[in-house]
Amino acid sequence: MAVQISPSILTADFARLADVAAKVAGAADWLHVDVMDNHFVPNLTIGLPVVESLVKATDLPLDCHLMIENPDRWAPGYAEAGAGSVTIHAEAARAPVRTLREIRKAGARAGFALNPATAVQDYEDLLGEIDMLLVMTVEPGFGGQSFLDIMLPKIRKARELIRKHGGEIWLQVDGGVSSTTIERCAEAGADVFVAGNAVYGSDDPAQTVRDLRAQAERAGA
Repeated sequence: MAVQISPSILTADFARLADVAAKVAGAADWLHVDVMDNHFVPNLTIGLPVVESLVKATDLPLDCHLMIENPDRWAPGYAEAGAGSVTIHAEAARAPVRTLREIRKAGARAGFALNPATAVQDYEDLLGEIDMLLVMTVEPGFGGQSFLDIMLPKIRKARELIRKHGGEIWLQVDGGVSSTTIERCAEAGADVFVAGNAVYGSDDPAQTVRDLRAQAERAGA
């Protein structure tokens, strides 16, 4: 299992995003960008213009997580702007197959996210359309939440379905990932880890990324 770490900028300083990205350059695999619209989730963050600027300000590929209404309309634009991965939510997409294919056509990896209450087995038929499955381990919308241990069986189920399907589908977890939870996620089958507070709340974000990677590699070996 190839472990990847995607630090989330949600709790970082939005006025200095280029500097925020630079703090984990050379250590992280991705930069996780939480796009929230104050409709699908009760928070408002950043949108396409900021992503377009951030693409130019960092060599890290952007992992854009769209927590928005109507991702069918907006998601392809993030891929066209240069994001390396664009994830839409099952609960928001009305035409997920079409949208996932448009994301891929625009040159990005297509991700599909599930809220805690959404059953992964309900979307088994869509696995052939995605490059990454995201299991939310908190309710989406806010940073700094505590990890929901009740999601561990869901991560295991997701890994089981991915193995059954075959192909190179990454399994990402997002929410409360830290040094105290990442090993449990890796043991359950996750291989891509979003960490916000754990990384940017530390004195040395790059070293924290390296430490988290080492923990996940040991646990998932």
